[in-house]
Amino acid sequence: MITKFKMFHLKILYIFFIFLSLNIFFFSTSNVQGKAFDINNIEVTKPFEINFNKNKVIDEGFNKAFLKLISLIVKSSDQKKINQTKLNQIKGMIETFTIQEEKFINEIYYVNLGVSFNKKKVFKYLEEKNIFPSIPERKKILFIPIIIDENKKDLLLFSGNKIFEEWNNFSENFHLIEYILPTEDLEDLKLIKSKYEFIEEYDFKEIITKYDLEDSIIALIFKNENQVRVLTKIDIADNIILKNQSFNNTNINRIKQVEGIISSLKVVYEDYWKNFNQINTSIKLTLNIKIDTLNNSKISKFEKNLDKINLVYDYNISKFDKDFIHYQIIYNGTPNNFLKSMKNYDYNFDTQSKIWVLK
Repeated sequence: MITKFKMFHLKILYIFFIFLSLNIFFFSTSNVQGKAFDINNIEVTKPFEINFNKNKVIDEGFNKAFLKLISLIVKSSDQKKINQTKLNQIKGMIETFTIQEEKFINEIYYVNLGVSFNKKKVFKYLEEKNIFPSIPERKKILFIPIIIDENKKDLLLFSGNKIFEEWNNFSENFHLIEYILPTEDLEDLKLIKSKYEFIEEYDFKEIITKYDLEDSIIALIFKNENQVRVLTKIDIADNIILKNQSFNNTNINRIKQVEGIISSLKVVYEDYWKNFNQINTSIKLTLNIKIDTLNNSKISKFEKNLDKINLVYDYNISKFDKDFIHYQIIYNGTPNNFLKSMKNYDYNFDTQSKIWVLK
Protein backbone atom coordinates (compact mmCIF):
# COMPACT_ATOMS: atom_id res chain seq x y z
CA MET A 1 0.00 0.00 0.00
CA ILE A 2 1.36 3.45 -0.95
CA THR A 3 1.40 5.90 2.00
CA LYS A 4 0.76 9.63 1.59
CA PHE A 5 4.40 10.30 2.40
CA LYS A 6 5.55 7.90 -0.31
CA MET A 7 3.00 9.30 -2.76
CA PHE A 8 4.31 12.83 -2.13
CA HIS A 9 7.89 11.75 -2.83
CA LEU A 10 6.84 9.90 -5.95
CA LYS A 11 5.13 13.05 -7.24
CA ILE A 12 8.27 15.11 -6.58
CA LEU A 13 10.34 12.43 -8.28
CA TYR A 14 7.97 12.36 -11.25
CA ILE A 15 8.22 16.15 -11.73
CA PHE A 16 12.00 15.93 -11.53
CA PHE A 17 11.91 13.02 -13.98
CA ILE A 18 9.90 15.02 -16.53
CA PHE A 19 12.34 17.93 -16.24
CA LEU A 20 15.32 15.61 -16.63
CA SER A 21 13.66 13.83 -19.54
CA LEU A 22 13.22 17.09 -21.45
CA ASN A 23 16.81 18.11 -20.83
CA ILE A 24 18.22 14.75 -21.86
CA PHE A 25 16.07 14.65 -24.96
CA PHE A 26 17.22 18.13 -25.98
CA PHE A 27 20.86 17.18 -25.49
CA SER A 28 20.54 13.86 -27.26
CA THR A 29 19.19 15.24 -30.53
CA SER A 30 22.46 16.99 -31.44
CA ASN A 31 23.98 16.10 -34.80
CA VAL A 32 26.62 13.41 -35.12
CA GLN A 33 29.91 14.80 -36.37
CA GLY A 34 31.70 12.50 -38.79
CA LYS A 35 31.21 8.76 -39.11
CA ALA A 36 29.51 6.82 -36.35
CA PHE A 37 28.21 3.41 -35.41
CA ASP A 38 24.47 3.79 -34.77
CA ILE A 39 23.01 1.25 -32.34
CA ASN A 40 19.22 1.43 -32.01
CA ASN A 41 16.41 -0.24 -30.07
CA ILE A 42 18.26 -0.60 -26.78
CA GLU A 43 15.56 -1.36 -24.20
CA VAL A 44 15.90 -0.92 -20.43
CA THR A 45 13.18 -1.32 -17.78
CA LYS A 46 13.31 -0.35 -14.10
CA PRO A 47 10.76 -0.08 -11.26
CA PHE A 48 9.74 3.57 -10.70
CA GLU A 49 10.49 3.83 -6.98
CA ILE A 50 11.68 6.50 -4.53
CA ASN A 51 15.33 5.71 -5.26
CA PHE A 52 14.72 5.77 -9.02
CA ASN A 53 17.67 7.31 -10.88
CA LYS A 54 17.17 7.95 -14.57
CA ASN A 55 20.87 8.59 -15.14
CA LYS A 56 21.62 5.04 -13.97
CA VAL A 57 18.99 3.69 -16.35
CA ILE A 58 20.56 5.58 -19.25
CA ASP A 59 24.00 4.34 -18.19
CA GLU A 60 22.72 0.77 -18.30
CA GLY A 61 21.48 1.47 -21.82
CA PHE A 62 24.92 2.77 -22.81
CA ASN A 63 26.51 -0.45 -21.57
CA LYS A 64 23.99 -2.62 -23.45
CA ALA A 65 24.51 -0.58 -26.62
CA PHE A 66 28.28 -1.00 -26.40
CA LEU A 67 27.99 -4.77 -25.93
CA LYS A 68 25.69 -4.93 -28.95
CA LEU A 69 28.17 -2.91 -31.03
CA ILE A 70 31.02 -5.19 -29.99
CA SER A 71 28.99 -8.27 -30.92
CA LEU A 72 28.58 -6.78 -34.41
CA ILE A 73 32.18 -5.80 -35.16
CA VAL A 74 34.38 -8.09 -33.04
CA LYS A 75 34.94 -11.83 -33.42
CA SER A 76 33.72 -14.03 -30.58
CA SER A 77 37.27 -14.98 -29.54
CA ASP A 78 38.11 -11.29 -28.93
CA GLN A 79 34.88 -10.22 -27.24
CA LYS A 80 35.95 -11.56 -23.82
CA LYS A 81 38.87 -9.10 -23.85
CA ILE A 82 36.50 -6.14 -23.66
CA ASN A 83 33.28 -7.39 -22.04
CA GLN A 84 34.31 -5.66 -18.79
CA THR A 85 34.87 -2.23 -20.33
CA LYS A 86 34.30 0.51 -17.75
CA LEU A 87 31.33 2.84 -18.11
CA ASN A 88 33.46 6.00 -18.31
CA GLN A 89 35.39 4.45 -21.24
CA ILE A 90 32.12 3.62 -22.99
CA LYS A 91 30.82 7.17 -22.46
CA GLY A 92 34.06 8.53 -23.92
CA MET A 93 33.25 6.75 -27.21
CA ILE A 94 29.64 7.98 -27.44
CA GLU A 95 28.99 10.74 -29.95
CA THR A 96 25.32 11.28 -29.07
CA PHE A 97 22.19 9.40 -28.06
CA THR A 98 18.43 9.69 -28.42
CA ILE A 99 15.52 8.56 -26.30
CA GLN A 100 13.46 6.90 -28.99
CA GLU A 101 10.60 5.96 -26.66
CA GLU A 102 9.82 6.05 -22.95
CA LYS A 103 6.73 5.24 -20.92
CA PHE A 104 5.36 4.23 -17.51
CA ILE A 105 3.22 1.16 -17.07
CA ASN A 106 2.21 -0.03 -13.58
CA GLU A 107 5.05 1.90 -11.91
CA ILE A 108 7.58 0.42 -14.33
CA TYR A 109 9.71 2.76 -16.42
CA TYR A 110 10.48 1.64 -19.99
CA VAL A 111 13.01 3.39 -22.24
CA ASN A 112 14.24 2.67 -25.75
CA LEU A 113 17.56 4.28 -26.69
CA GLY A 114 19.53 4.95 -29.83
CA VAL A 115 23.26 5.41 -29.27
CA SER A 116 25.84 6.67 -31.77
CA PHE A 117 29.46 5.71 -31.14
CA ASN A 118 32.37 7.66 -32.62
CA LYS A 119 33.95 5.20 -35.04
CA LYS A 120 37.45 6.63 -34.73
CA LYS A 121 37.37 6.39 -30.92
CA VAL A 122 35.99 2.85 -31.02
CA PHE A 123 38.72 1.75 -33.44
CA LYS A 124 41.38 3.38 -31.28
CA TYR A 125 40.09 1.63 -28.16
CA LEU A 126 40.05 -1.76 -29.92
CA GLU A 127 43.54 -1.18 -31.32
CA GLU A 128 44.82 -0.57 -27.78
CA LYS A 129 43.44 -4.02 -26.91
CA ASN A 130 45.16 -5.57 -29.99
CA ILE A 131 41.78 -6.24 -31.61
CA PHE A 132 41.05 -5.63 -35.27
CA PRO A 133 37.38 -4.68 -35.88
CA SER A 134 35.26 -5.76 -38.82
CA ILE A 135 32.97 -3.85 -41.13
CA PRO A 136 29.42 -4.66 -39.87
CA GLU A 137 28.11 -5.58 -43.30
CA ARG A 138 24.99 -7.70 -43.59
CA LYS A 139 24.96 -10.59 -46.05
CA LYS A 140 22.42 -12.96 -47.58
CA ILE A 141 23.77 -16.50 -47.93
CA LEU A 142 22.17 -19.71 -49.18
CA PHE A 143 22.35 -22.27 -46.38
CA ILE A 144 21.81 -25.98 -47.00
CA PRO A 145 21.99 -28.24 -43.92
CA ILE A 146 21.95 -31.98 -44.58
CA ILE A 147 21.71 -34.59 -41.83
CA ILE A 148 23.50 -37.83 -42.73
CA ASP A 149 22.47 -40.82 -40.64
CA GLU A 150 25.55 -43.03 -40.73
CA ASN A 151 23.76 -45.95 -39.05
CA LYS A 152 20.82 -46.01 -41.46
CA LYS A 153 22.90 -44.96 -44.49
CA ASP A 154 20.34 -42.26 -45.22
CA LEU A 155 20.14 -38.49 -45.33
CA LEU A 156 17.57 -35.87 -44.38
CA LEU A 157 17.25 -32.61 -46.25
CA PHE A 158 13.80 -31.26 -45.32
CA SER A 159 11.30 -33.42 -43.40
CA GLY A 160 12.74 -34.70 -40.14
CA ASN A 161 15.79 -32.43 -40.40
CA LYS A 162 15.69 -30.54 -37.08
CA ILE A 163 18.54 -28.24 -38.09
CA PHE A 164 16.64 -27.19 -41.22
CA GLU A 165 13.38 -26.78 -39.29
CA GLU A 166 14.83 -24.76 -36.41
CA TRP A 167 17.63 -22.81 -38.11
CA ASN A 168 15.84 -19.50 -38.64
CA ASN A 169 13.90 -19.80 -35.38
CA PHE A 170 17.14 -19.20 -33.51
CA SER A 171 18.56 -15.79 -34.33
CA GLU A 172 20.13 -12.82 -32.54
CA ASN A 173 19.73 -9.18 -33.52
CA PHE A 174 23.51 -8.88 -33.82
CA HIS A 175 23.78 -11.62 -36.44
CA LEU A 176 25.06 -10.20 -39.72
CA ILE A 177 24.26 -13.18 -41.95
CA GLU A 178 20.72 -13.65 -43.25
CA TYR A 179 20.31 -17.32 -44.11
CA ILE A 180 18.22 -18.26 -47.13
CA LEU A 181 17.07 -21.86 -46.82
CA PRO A 182 16.26 -23.91 -49.93
CA THR A 183 12.67 -24.55 -50.91
CA GLU A 184 11.43 -28.07 -50.26
CA ASP A 185 12.03 -29.41 -53.75
CA LEU A 186 11.64 -33.19 -54.07
CA GLU A 187 13.91 -33.18 -57.13
CA ASP A 188 16.69 -31.65 -55.03
CA LEU A 189 16.16 -34.31 -52.36
CA LYS A 190 16.33 -37.06 -54.99
CA LEU A 191 19.50 -35.55 -56.50
CA ILE A 192 21.30 -35.25 -53.15
CA LYS A 193 20.33 -38.79 -52.11
CA SER A 194 21.87 -40.07 -55.33
CA LYS A 195 25.17 -38.49 -54.24
CA TYR A 196 25.22 -40.20 -50.82
CA GLU A 197 28.39 -42.24 -51.40
CA PHE A 198 30.49 -39.17 -52.28
CA ILE A 199 28.51 -36.42 -50.57
CA GLU A 200 31.67 -34.81 -49.14
CA GLU A 201 33.09 -34.24 -52.62
CA TYR A 202 29.81 -33.10 -54.22
CA ASP A 203 29.79 -29.36 -55.13
CA PHE A 204 25.97 -28.85 -55.07
CA LYS A 205 26.16 -26.61 -58.15
CA GLU A 206 22.89 -27.94 -59.61
CA ILE A 207 21.04 -26.73 -56.53
CA ILE A 208 22.98 -23.52 -55.77
CA THR A 209 22.46 -22.12 -59.28
CA LYS A 210 18.68 -22.15 -58.75
CA TYR A 211 19.01 -19.29 -56.29
CA ASP A 212 20.02 -15.75 -57.16
CA LEU A 213 22.74 -15.68 -54.50
CA GLU A 214 26.49 -15.43 -54.95
CA ASP A 215 27.50 -17.16 -51.72
CA SER A 216 26.58 -20.40 -49.99
CA ILE A 217 27.19 -22.51 -46.90
CA ILE A 218 26.73 -26.29 -47.06
CA ALA A 219 26.60 -28.06 -43.69
CA LEU A 220 26.99 -31.85 -43.77
CA ILE A 221 25.80 -33.08 -40.38
CA PHE A 222 26.93 -36.65 -39.72
CA LYS A 223 25.18 -38.35 -36.83
CA ASN A 224 25.54 -41.68 -35.13
CA GLU A 225 24.35 -42.86 -31.72
CA ASN A 226 25.89 -40.20 -29.43
CA GLN A 227 27.99 -37.98 -31.63
CA VAL A 228 27.37 -35.31 -34.24
CA ARG A 229 30.11 -34.20 -36.62
CA VAL A 230 29.59 -31.19 -38.88
CA LEU A 231 31.62 -30.60 -42.02
CA THR A 232 30.89 -27.11 -43.38
CA LYS A 233 31.79 -25.83 -46.82
CA ILE A 234 31.76 -22.02 -46.84
CA ASP A 235 31.87 -20.41 -50.28
CA ILE A 236 32.03 -16.60 -50.12
CA ALA A 237 33.34 -14.51 -53.02
CA ASP A 238 34.63 -17.73 -54.62
CA ASN A 239 36.82 -18.42 -51.56
CA ILE A 240 36.03 -21.92 -50.33
CA ILE A 241 37.05 -23.11 -46.88
CA LEU A 242 36.17 -26.17 -44.81
CA LYS A 243 35.26 -26.15 -41.11
CA ASN A 244 34.97 -29.21 -38.86
CA GLN A 245 33.11 -29.35 -35.55
CA SER A 246 32.22 -32.23 -33.26
CA PHE A 247 29.47 -32.47 -30.64
CA ASN A 248 29.78 -35.40 -28.22
CA ASN A 249 26.92 -36.93 -26.22
CA THR A 250 24.44 -35.14 -28.44
CA ASN A 251 20.98 -36.23 -29.52
CA ILE A 252 20.02 -34.29 -32.62
CA ASN A 253 16.33 -34.99 -32.01
CA ARG A 254 16.25 -32.99 -28.76
CA ILE A 255 15.37 -29.33 -29.33
CA LYS A 256 17.68 -27.93 -26.63
CA GLN A 257 20.65 -29.79 -28.07
CA VAL A 258 19.67 -28.77 -31.59
CA GLU A 259 19.63 -25.13 -30.43
CA GLY A 260 23.12 -25.62 -28.98
CA ILE A 261 24.41 -26.96 -32.30
CA ILE A 262 22.77 -24.11 -34.23
CA SER A 263 24.22 -21.52 -31.85
CA SER A 264 27.74 -22.96 -32.18
CA LEU A 265 27.54 -23.16 -35.97
CA LYS A 266 26.28 -19.60 -36.28
CA VAL A 267 29.17 -18.32 -34.14
CA VAL A 268 31.62 -20.02 -36.52
CA TYR A 269 29.92 -18.61 -39.62
CA GLU A 270 29.58 -15.11 -38.15
CA ASP A 271 33.27 -15.14 -37.14
CA TYR A 272 34.31 -16.20 -40.64
CA TRP A 273 32.27 -13.36 -42.16
CA LYS A 274 33.76 -10.87 -39.68
CA ASN A 275 37.24 -12.13 -40.48
CA PHE A 276 36.45 -11.70 -44.18
CA ASN A 277 35.62 -8.02 -43.50
CA GLN A 278 38.30 -7.33 -40.92
CA ILE A 279 40.04 -3.94 -40.90
CA ASN A 280 43.74 -3.79 -40.11
CA THR A 281 43.64 -0.54 -38.14
CA SER A 282 47.42 -0.70 -37.62
CA ILE A 283 47.76 0.32 -41.30
CA LYS A 284 47.34 4.09 -41.43
CA LEU A 285 48.10 5.32 -44.91
CA THR A 286 48.21 9.10 -45.32
CA LEU A 287 46.75 10.38 -48.59
CA ASN A 288 46.91 14.01 -49.69
CA ILE A 289 44.25 15.15 -52.15
CA LYS A 290 43.34 18.55 -53.51
CA ILE A 291 40.06 19.72 -55.08
CA ASP A 292 39.32 22.79 -57.18
CA THR A 293 37.70 25.42 -54.92
CA LEU A 294 35.33 26.52 -57.69
CA ASN A 295 33.38 23.27 -57.48
CA ASN A 296 31.44 23.55 -54.20
CA SER A 297 29.06 20.68 -54.98
CA LYS A 298 31.98 18.36 -55.67
CA ILE A 299 33.58 19.26 -52.34
CA SER A 300 30.35 18.64 -50.42
CA LYS A 301 29.74 15.27 -52.09
CA PHE A 302 33.38 14.29 -51.61
CA GLU A 303 33.14 14.59 -47.83
CA LYS A 304 29.80 12.76 -47.69
CA ASN A 305 31.26 9.90 -49.71
CA LEU A 306 34.37 9.72 -47.56
CA ASP A 307 32.03 9.18 -44.61
CA LYS A 308 30.56 6.14 -46.36
CA ILE A 309 33.90 4.37 -46.83
CA ASN A 310 34.56 2.10 -43.87
CA LEU A 311 38.34 2.04 -44.29
CA VAL A 312 38.62 5.83 -44.04
CA TYR A 313 39.88 6.23 -40.48
CA ASP A 314 39.85 10.03 -40.47
CA TYR A 315 40.15 13.08 -42.71
CA ASN A 316 40.57 16.82 -42.38
CA ILE A 317 41.20 19.95 -44.43
CA SER A 318 44.93 20.52 -44.10
CA LYS A 319 44.95 23.86 -45.94
CA PHE A 320 43.19 25.87 -48.63
CA ASP A 321 44.06 28.67 -51.00
CA LYS A 322 42.36 30.52 -53.85
CA ASP A 323 42.70 27.53 -56.19
CA PHE A 324 42.42 24.34 -54.13
CA ILE A 325 41.17 22.80 -50.91
CA HIS A 326 43.70 20.28 -49.58
CA TYR A 327 42.51 17.15 -47.73
CA GLN A 328 44.59 14.81 -45.62
CA ILE A 329 43.01 11.36 -45.37
CA ILE A 330 44.03 8.52 -43.05
CA TYR A 331 43.14 5.22 -44.70
CA ASN A 332 43.28 1.66 -43.28
CA GLY A 333 44.34 0.05 -46.54
CA THR A 334 46.35 0.39 -49.74
CA PRO A 335 46.28 3.27 -52.28
CA ASN A 336 44.78 0.96 -54.90
CA ASN A 337 41.95 -0.08 -52.57
CA PHE A 338 41.18 3.58 -51.89
CA LEU A 339 41.07 4.36 -55.61
CA LYS A 340 38.76 1.38 -56.21
CA SER A 341 36.42 2.50 -53.43
CA MET A 342 36.27 6.04 -54.77
CA LYS A 343 35.64 4.80 -58.29
CA ASN A 344 32.34 3.38 -57.00
CA TYR A 345 31.29 7.02 -56.54
CA ASP A 346 32.59 8.02 -60.00
CA TYR A 347 35.70 9.73 -58.66
CA ASN A 348 38.94 9.67 -60.62
CA PHE A 349 42.28 11.13 -59.58
CA ASP A 350 45.46 12.38 -61.16
CA THR A 351 48.05 10.45 -59.12
CA GLN A 352 51.20 11.64 -60.90
CA SER A 353 52.45 13.67 -57.93
CA LYS A 354 52.49 13.18 -54.15
CA ILE A 355 49.34 15.29 -53.88
CA TRP A 356 46.57 13.69 -55.89
CA VAL A 357 44.15 15.88 -57.80
CA LEU A 358 40.45 15.06 -58.03
CA LYS A 359 39.52 15.30 -61.71
